[in-house]
Amino acid sequence: MKSENREKIVQYLKWLYPNLKVKRWFLVTVLGIFLFATGFAVMNDGVALGYAELQFREIVYRLTGSTQIIAIPTGLVISALGVLLIIVGFKRMLYSIISGVLPENEGKIVDVIYSRQHLMRGPKIVVVGGGTGLSSLLRGLKQYTRNLTAIVTVSDDGGSSGRLREELGIQPPGDVRNCLVALADTEDIMDTLFSYRFEGGTLNGHSLGNLLLAGLTDTFGDFQMGIEQVSKVFALRGKVFPSTLEQVELSADFEDGRHIEGETAIRETDGKICRVYLSPDNCTPLPGALQALEEADLIVLGPGSLYTSVLPNLLVNGLREKIRNVNAPCVYVCNVMTEKGETDGYTVSDHLKAILNHCGSGFVDAVLATKGEITASILQRYVEEEAVPVVTDPKEVERLGAKYFEANLVQERNVVRHDPDRLAKELVRVLFRLKPMGERIALVDAYLLSQKLRKNT
Repeated sequence: MKSENREKIVQYLKWLYPNLKVKRWFLVTVLGIFLFATGFAVMNDGVALGYAELQFREIVYRLTGSTQIIAIPTGLVISALGVLLIIVGFKRMLYSIISGVLPENEGKIVDVIYSRQHLMRGPKIVVVGGGTGLSSLLRGLKQYTRNLTAIVTVSDDGGSSGRLREELGIQPPGDVRNCLVALADTEDIMDTLFSYRFEGGTLNGHSLGNLLLAGLTDTFGDFQMGIEQVSKVFALRGKVFPSTLEQVELSADFEDGRHIEGETAIRETDGKICRVYLSPDNCTPLPGALQALEEADLIVLGPGSLYTSVLPNLLVNGLREKIRNVNAPCVYVCNVMTEKGETDGYTVSDHLKAILNHCGSGFVDAVLATKGEITASILQRYVEEEAVPVVTDPKEVERLGAKYFEANLVQERNVVRHDPDRLAKELVRVLFRLKPMGERIALVDAYLLSQKLRKNT
């Protein structure tokens, strides 16, 4: 007990170490408080400092040679100087502390406080999927809440992820890497660092982020532990879990009777998919992912490739059952465009049917689809890829037992994607509509506070 007290005292004394740039501004703040009080004393003829009026006037006479004092203006000047010193001293002291802990955020103190404190009041949202759609969604949602959890598919067997999976026996890190980048406070730095790809040599085609996750997995003996180490270093605004830590392979049955094994092979095979499977089929989810689902205010499926990004997560033993049994509404975000080899000619309701065929009726509470015009030049490019905008059919969606919502969520660049901010904002609105009134009021209060703070920062 004495040793613990001694350690605490030592920790407190460390604030007196030189070059911390904290003591000087603390003293400036204290001086400001003293001047602020002195100003009020002057305006009260020194009574606030414990002097009688005559004694105070005698002091003024000795200092100035005059008994005529203009108490109120003089006191106001002194108090104003005190307030200025308090503001400068406190701000610089806070700046010194934060810049020492988070050097990249030296000029963004307000942003740091906002993201670390007020976003903690946001709704608890769990997103399930993979690919670029999932990371894009996280990029938007992190502006509204810090209570985010991503559950990411681990059936990828192509590219750098596939090579690392085959050579090192780890879970494919590609989709996980993209989610970590999307959730980072310092996203530009993370993106530059993690997305760098080697050209030539034995590392040709590997991204630095994938190699870092592989190295951390080997160091800590567990893929999830490696992810957590990255989360600690880069101050993520949420958590990332692979859907399972077991090595799984995706396979699919096609309408013409073919059975194809491997995610990459499924993507490259023409035809209509009837059903997908995971092998082994008894793989289990992580406890942290199940706990996040238990505590969630909203569960989001997609956006992302229906059969190779969204559904593989729902095939993990126990994950589908947990989503069905929790109180949080489950919303499916439908893709903007069809995908050749996966969803050729699919409408919104066809996407929903595929999920219900794998998970059972009533699994999805609501569907969020996209409306809005897409420019002809972009559409022409997709025609060459045999992809078209997904046709909306609200009545069929509602006939399948899900509420239907739609909004203009299209972001057009070189490709058509969901706009991260508009998608996140619309999901928060959907959450408000699906929640009971009592819970809805609490969420609205948190949402309005986040909007106010975003405008101020």
